[in-house]
Formats: sequence, C-alpha cells, structure tokens
Amino acid sequence: MPETTQARPRATRAQLITAFAAVYVIWGSTFLAIRYAIETMPPLLMAGVRFVIAGAILYAWAWFREGARATSKHWGGTAIVGALLLMGGNGAVSWAEQYVPSGLAALVVAVTPLWMVLFEWLRPGGDRPTRGVLVGVAMGFLGLVLLIGPGNIMGGRGLDARSAMVLTAGTLAWAAGSIYSRSLQLPRSPRLSTGMQMLAGGTLLIVVGALSGEVARVSVSAISTKSLLALLYLIFFGAIIGFTAYIWLLTVTTAARVSTYAYVNPLVALVLGWALADEPITARTLLAAAVILGAVAIITLARRPSRTPGPSGTTDPDLVEARSTG
Repeated sequence: MPETTQARPRATRAQLITAFAAVYVIWGSTFLAIRYAIETMPPLLMAGVRFVIAGAILYAWAWFREGARATSKHWGGTAIVGALLLMGGNGAVSWAEQYVPSGLAALVVAVTPLWMVLFEWLRPGGDRPTRGVLVGVAMGFLGLVLLIGPGNIMGGRGLDARSAMVLTAGTLAWAAGSIYSRSLQLPRSPRLSTGMQMLAGGTLLIVVGALSGEVARVSVSAISTKSLLALLYLIFFGAIIGFTAYIWLLTVTTAARVSTYAYVNPLVALVLGWALADEPITARTLLAAAVILGAVAIITLARRPSRTPGPSGTTDPDLVEARSTG
C-alpha cells in the first residue's frame, strides 16, 4: 500500500446514499441468497464458482478498461488475503448455513469487528484499545454466548455448536485477512486488487470443496431455478456491486462510518430471513442481537482516532483515513 496520504475525493450526497444502501441492503441480503443457493448446490463449490466468475469480471474490467497490471508480488499478497477473507470467511458462512438460519449466521458474523480490534492491538505497531473498546469486546462475547445458548454449551440443545465454531473461525479468518491486508503492497486499482483476491479465494474454495467430496454432490439437472438466480445475485450484486461500493466508500468517507455495515447487515438478514424464508425470531435471538450489535457500535464509536500526521503535518483523522487502499 502507498505510504503517502492524499486528499479524499469529493462525493455527492446521492452517491453516498446509493453506495451505503448497496452495502447495507445487498450485503445483508446475501445471507439469505446463500441459503437459497446451497439448497441444490454444494456450499463450497457454489462459493468458489461465485468468486471466480466475479473475480474474472473485475480483473478483465481493470485490465482492459483501466490498463491496470499486477506483479507476481501482488499475486502473492492477494492470494493470502483472498484465502483468509473468501475461503475462510465466506466459505465458513456458506458451509454453516446448511445447518443454521441465515439471520443467526449474520449475527455470529457481526462479531468480526471485535476480532479486528484484538488483532490490531496484537500486531507490531498496532493501536491499544481504549476502555470502551474492551467493554465492547466483553459485550460481544456475552452476546455470542447468549446466541449459542448456555444450555447448548453445557451439552443441551440450542444453536448447532459445530456450525457456531465454524462461523467463529470464519470471523477470525476475515479479521486476520483484513488486518494483514493493511501491510501489503496491493495494486493501485481497487477493482484489480479485489478481482485478484476473488480469483485466488474462489479457486481455493473449489479445491477444498472438491477434496471434501462435494463434486459427487453436484447434479446440474437438480439445480433449481431459485438456487441459480440466487447464485447470479451473489455474483453480480453481492460480489461485484457490493464490494465495489464498499471499496469506493473507503476512499470518500471515514472508515468508522463505512464499518457501520457490520451492525446493519445482521438486522437486514434477520428481517429478510423472517419475511421470506419463515426463519423464526425468538426473544433470545432479539436479545442477543441487541447485545452483539450494541457491542460493535461501542467499539466503532470508542475507537481512538489515528494521530498519524497527514498532509503538511495535519492530524485530522478524516484526512489520515483517506489513504489510498490501492
């Protein structure tokens, strides 16, 4: 990543509203779309095909329309990030939704910012969390325990413990990939960088899916129209439009504002799962949702602004956070 700081590009209110709506609603709806897609397609192979196709489209766009090029060093870094974010993070969600409702999966994934705070603290030169952040981390773990259910932890019934563990591992992988990507020298074109990550992560998902025996479960004739439409939605809306809007927002507004998607997505997923897929919403789910989303909100608001000097020595956090992501 470039070491220089640059002024944030201007954006109109309409552009910001459109981009935030895309990240809030589209990413929140992908949890339900994944559930529909894996009804007649193996989860890891489905996710792999999704990202390979989306990555190829973004890569081709950056190559032919932007003239962007990547080096072997770029490929090494993006492959690691793609493995952590897409194979580890998204692959875990796709697999776990075979056994848990999409809304609950979204709630577990909502703890990702908690891990990011801890990883940022532990990395060399990272920021020490404030007291408010530590309170948020503790609340997040409390909410996750409440969601899984104390009875399930002690051997009773509740949210499937194996799926909860896979989802939690996925959030760890996503957080690790996000923090690791900050120290990499990535291509200047966000589309090229994202396309490369999707190609690498998607290929690994296909390989892992094949090794786990999912190829034998593929039946083209058995793929329903609903699953196929869900896959197309995940490719063009969830991957291409959603990720592109997210990357663009990082260049025009603060990271704290962009991170609000983390606690809006689960609410969208819960409502859509209840309204369209008859997924139940219990009192315990609502209480866990309030605790988890409140924890993420506390962490987002309590995070100490970076004091790294910006242009001409300024310490304005808005300018500091406007560093190029390319």
